[in-house]
Amino acid sequence: MNFGRRELSGAVADLGVLVPIAVALIVKNGLSPTAVLLPAGLLYITVSFVYRLPVPVQPLKALGAIAIAKGLGSDEIAAAALIMGAIFLVLGRIGALDLAARAFPRALIRGVQLTVGLLFLKIAWGLVDNPPKSFGHFATPPSWAIPLAAAGIALAFALRNQPVSLALVGIGAVIMLVRAGQDASLGPSSLSFPSLDSGTFWSAFTVLVLPQLPLSFANSCLATADAARVYFPEEEAERVKPGRLASTLGAANIFSGAISGMPVCHGAGGMTAHVAFGARTGGAPLALGTTLTVMAVAAGSGLAALLPAFPLPILAAMLAMAGLLHIGLLRDLRGAPAWALALLVGVVGFEVNLAIAVGIGLAVWWLVRGTTVLRAALSPSG
Repeated sequence: MNFGRRELSGAVADLGVLVPIAVALIVKNGLSPTAVLLPAGLLYITVSFVYRLPVPVQPLKALGAIAIAKGLGSDEIAAAALIMGAIFLVLGRIGALDLAARAFPRALIRGVQLTVGLLFLKIAWGLVDNPPKSFGHFATPPSWAIPLAAAGIALAFALRNQPVSLALVGIGAVIMLVRAGQDASLGPSSLSFPSLDSGTFWSAFTVLVLPQLPLSFANSCLATADAARVYFPEEEAERVKPGRLASTLGAANIFSGAISGMPVCHGAGGMTAHVAFGARTGGAPLALGTTLTVMAVAAGSGLAALLPAFPLPILAAMLAMAGLLHIGLLRDLRGAPAWALALLVGVVGFEVNLAIAVGIGLAVWWLVRGTTVLRAALSPSG
């Protein structure tokens, strides 16, 4: 493992996804800050040893967005985490996802990654154009936030070979402490076991789990494993299989649900962010996971006051940078049919629904392939 400056810079490069959702779940949904950060921190530590690569840890984005929008309580969120955990742990352990992955062509996976990249850009724009209410009076007005985020993106591109994300996060942490350091306190926030019944589980499954399942399958498992093959040598990427990713995120969500915490996953866009800013080994997830775990245990009681003071333009710049680089994964596609399929899946996934996009993409791919095989079989030369 490496713990150099660029490795540490890559370690913090995906905070643009983690921080906004974590803050909203703490401020709006009433989750314990310690319960929010602890599952993410422990999963980061786990992946550093299981994969020995910068495999990302992110909140479950669709689930989190719905829970925040509907103002759901910790019990519904915990039930959803437990259901997600059980489903993916079982699918990962029996090898079902590794088998299913063989049916997905590269162009379709690139379409999923295009969807994620576009979603990153959309979230980044929302952070500066319409700041989340959970960041309260600390949110920078759009007239300042938008040009500051644009400057951050330009800086990140210009200094990609330097530990620029580490510098940006360091600046953001200083600003956060200046703004709200007087409200910081030591010690963890209180943890509680969820109160669950059949009605809570049913509500969690229909409202939160069903919209999240296709995104986790396609992005957390298939697309993350594919991104590892793009960025790392085969003998290293071989450790990052869809089934193993399902198993680690599944176990983490069972723990998260048990303490009424934040549901977590992996994500191809997060891997792009980590790698783009310098992470190459398990040192990056170990460093970030240790930091998040220490924060959760040693300062959790004050994080509800501290985290909303982190500058949104910095988070938006890092998130937009990751989105643009993630869209760049499409550059290895060859031929008009592959590009057409990737664009179809990407646009439908972004504008409508990823599950529908993946279904359409699979149907088109196998219809074309089946027609080609049938024509070859029926031709006189065949």
